Amino acid sequence: MGVGPIEYIVVGFPGNKFNGEIAPELAKLIDSGIIRILDLVFIGKDDAGEVVAFEFDQLDELEAFAGLEGEIGGFLSDEDVAYAGAALEPGSSAALLVWEDLWAAPFATAVRESRGELLGGSRVPRELIEAA
Repeated sequence: MGVGPIEYIVVGFPGNKFNGEIAPELAKLIDSGIIRILDLVFIGKDDAGEVVAFEFDQLDELEAFAGLEGEIGGFLSDEDVAYAGAALEPGSSAALLVWEDLWAAPFATAVRESRGELLGGSRVPRELIEAA
């Protein structure tokens, strides 16, 4: 079986206004076979500027993520958490999510087997799409 592209995002929650509503949408993507979660870490920066990481069972707001299927854990390092946390404002939090695009695995395999090489790529910002 081929491996699809691996992506990550850091979703910030200014003022720690996090309610877990993204968990059901992630579950739909997993259940439909579109993505496979490789790692998911919740990060906070306290008012003094110290970065801390949280597990599902440490905060009630994260309880909705406990049922997600995947090989969650071990992909991200302490350095990754510190790097993502450095961008946070004090008193805010973020979710750092790494996933495999399962939907693209057959295409990625075909590219490799045809000796193709990825030369570049990026996400087009939503603002540019809306403007177009």
